[in-house]
Amino acid sequence: MDAIYILLLSLIIDLALGEPPTAWHPVGWTGKFIALLERFAPRGAVGTQFLYGTGMVLLGLALLPTPAYFILAYLEEFNRVAYIIGAAVLLKLTFSIRELRCSALEVKRLLKHNDLQKARVQMRALVGRNTEGLSSSLLVAATVESVAENTSDSFVAPLFFFLLLGVPGTIAYRVANTFDSMIGYRGKYEYLGKFAARLDDVLNFIPARLTGLMMVFAALLSGKSAAGAWHTMLRDHAKVESPNAGWPMSAAAGALGVQLEKVGHYKLGEATTALTPETIDSALLLMWLVAVIWVLVCLILSFRF
Repeated sequence: MDAIYILLLSLIIDLALGEPPTAWHPVGWTGKFIALLERFAPRGAVGTQFLYGTGMVLLGLALLPTPAYFILAYLEEFNRVAYIIGAAVLLKLTFSIRELRCSALEVKRLLKHNDLQKARVQMRALVGRNTEGLSSSLLVAATVESVAENTSDSFVAPLFFFLLLGVPGTIAYRVANTFDSMIGYRGKYEYLGKFAARLDDVLNFIPARLTGLMMVFAALLSGKSAAGAWHTMLRDHAKVESPNAGWPMSAAAGALGVQLEKVGHYKLGEATTALTPETIDSALLLMWLVAVIWVLVCLILSFRF
């Protein structure tokens, strides 16, 4: 039963308070740790880069979740209520639903006021791509994509690992995910981040597909096109370079009847409906419904097991 209380309290904390300042956020600390290790990264042979990058990730996974494990072990022995509160706070720090909503709505607000330049800047809180020069419709598309992908990465996946491995396991997932976001990219350090990128692909394999399926059910519940979500997901998920991101993104595109495009890379779905700022509201509705479905599943599984 403790898992149920921890989960519910963590959701209340997120919805009521949102994210702490970056300076106080463990993800921010993880980022500083990664940046410190990256300063000493070798610039030479591919194999050396790969081994160093692998060591970075393994060191982070060994060190960063460890304090949480011992703190929770102590609290569990000390006082059950203190343990539940502490675990809920730590769990909340691994996911975010309120912040995702607020960031997407801020893009919508700026687009409604035709302030494209500020909207492009705001998009940097949601996507890693270059947002300069994006039109209003492409900004909407990028926001919808981010909402769909982060529904998986920033909500479904953390709770998935909470069910499997508890709070320390969820923190380990977030550490691996942060490594991928910081060094798992192509460029001068491509092989430095190769292990981080592949590990993130493995960790998100099941959550991404679960999110895609739940997007289909969310479309059905919201009166959107469940059939469109299903067929587009099966047809277009592989068009995205990531083996996982395409599942929730293409399901959202099909559900909303829009085409999500990253120019020069992919097009998901068909443009049967225009991309407008209000499309962001529809994407957020799908996100909320997926969140509700997933929380109910997690509560049932926690109660039974």
